[in-house]
Amino acid sequence: MSTERYSPSPIRGRYRAPDTGLPVRASVTIPGSKSLTNRELMIAAIADGPGRLLRPLHSEDSHRMIDALRLLGVGVEEIPSDGEFGPDLLVTPAPLTGGATIDCGQAGTVMRFIAPLAGLASDDVRLTAHETALHRPMGALITGLRDLGVDIDDEGTWSLPFTVRGRGRILGGRVEIDASDSSQFVSGLLLAAPRFDVGLHLVHTGEHLPSLPHIDMTIESLSRRGVRIERPAVGEWLVEAGVPRAKDVAIEPDLSNAAPFLGAALVSSGEITVTGWPLHSTQPGGLLPEILHAMGAHTGRHAGALTVKAGDGIRGLDIDLSAASELTPTIAGLAAFADGPTTIRGVGHIRTHETDRIAALVGNLRALGGEAEELPDGLRIVPRPLHGGSWPAHHDHRMATTGALIGLRVPGVEIDDIGTTAKTLPEFTQLWERMLEGGAAA
Repeated sequence: MSTERYSPSPIRGRYRAPDTGLPVRASVTIPGSKSLTNRELMIAAIADGPGRLLRPLHSEDSHRMIDALRLLGVGVEEIPSDGEFGPDLLVTPAPLTGGATIDCGQAGTVMRFIAPLAGLASDDVRLTAHETALHRPMGALITGLRDLGVDIDDEGTWSLPFTVRGRGRILGGRVEIDASDSSQFVSGLLLAAPRFDVGLHLVHTGEHLPSLPHIDMTIESLSRRGVRIERPAVGEWLVEAGVPRAKDVAIEPDLSNAAPFLGAALVSSGEITVTGWPLHSTQPGGLLPEILHAMGAHTGRHAGALTVKAGDGIRGLDIDLSAASELTPTIAGLAAFADGPTTIRGVGHIRTHETDRIAALVGNLRALGGEAEELPDGLRIVPRPLHGGSWPAHHDHRMATTGALIGLRVPGVEIDDIGTTAKTLPEFTQLWERMLEGGAAA
């Protein structure tokens, strides 16, 4: 067993997106879900014994979570795997210590999930992040933790960096927060709640709650380990105090990371199969078959795989993506080649992700000759002939993959930093280029 870090070697720097005038036909295997990997790491860290994560994601975000848990005293070891994308992980719970500084990088799941866990540590824990992520909203979570009795020193900024003064326990009880900016505020509290003295009664007070599938994912992951959670009303959760059961958990492929690959079928008039597509999933990417069908694709499942085949062009549509906002960049990329305008609504909160994704998409499309406008809670795209040029990634992995998708049809698109894909998919360029070769990209 080893505590060494398995590190894929992503391509960094400028990347001229490959273009093709031929239909792309390939089978693609996608590494594990970032969202599931980080949730399962969290739960395993407070379980009643050691457990394994099978086929987890190895990326910048998941490595940040592993490093954070190790700094808190949890054992996380790499062990041999039968998977194709790195080792499995053995997580051994231990009393949470602290006395450390945790760098969350750009990982929203790390900053929002570790903050409540830090309150259970026996010493102070300082949380910080990459300079490009210090703007990400944290105020509602800080307020909620303080209402639960956690001492947090944020120097009045309501944002990172801040220090959680761990005292080894959190009483718990009822707390109200406005999670309109991020469902991760809810998930972070729910994940730590079983170890609160009296559990948690969490109430969301805002009018809007984005990315509900991610909250369902958190609840399902906890429930599989014996944690009892009730939902007495919309936006309200009751978590019973207890210790999650240790178990071995297999991580699903990251369905949102599959989006640009499936989108390649529509852009190139081809056919793409993604292997290992789950029959049921709480991942937002699980909505892709329905969305792509609405855009004119033919979709089908066979032998545990999803196949997407281009239809007679790409249809523009009016769509609310509040439940799957992380798909917005890919859908916007497809909309640039549609037969009519596309309006994407319900995604105003993605302005505070790695970058302002709405402004970035509109600016990038306009720079290539497209027509796009910002809306209060989304954007509208009117298809226009596009030309090559620079596609800034804005330190955002999903912006980078969208540039590659558009570049399939538009020669000369150059992504300024393809290395941003290492955040959730370090193997992106290798998988992308194998897909274009027509082989099984795995």
